Amino acid sequence: MSTPMGREAAVPDVSDIGVGDILKSLSGDLSKLVSQEVELAKLEIRAEAKKAGIMAGAYGGAGAAGYFAVLFLSLTLAFLLASLFDSYWVGALIVTVLWGIAGAVLFSMAKTKQKTVETLKEDKEWLKTRKN
Repeated sequence: MSTPMGREAAVPDVSDIGVGDILKSLSGDLSKLVSQEVELAKLEIRAEAKKAGIMAGAYGGAGAAGYFAVLFLSLTLAFLLASLFDSYWVGALIVTVLWGIAGAVLFSMAKTKQKTVETLKEDKEWLKTRKN
């Protein structure tokens, strides 16, 4: 048999090998291939899990840093207001009221979004019944 480069390729003599031996060899090779693929998948999953863990830690750290930034900014504002009104409790009360208002606004926005999603789901179900 000739190759593109003009050299003769070595062709193994398979005339003495039986079909059973070929199937046995093929089965062993296939089993080995599947085993190697499973090991590769495990390694890839471990690598992805490690990346996800690192990212989760980074997001957790960022969340904690953000929380403390907001906390100390609130304390700073409370002390600033306390110095203006000559009373710590007035400064703390004003900051508390501001956070209460922010919480109420965010809660209201979340409820509105939730109602919108529920309405869209209901509309989808209604459309499904109309098609039938």
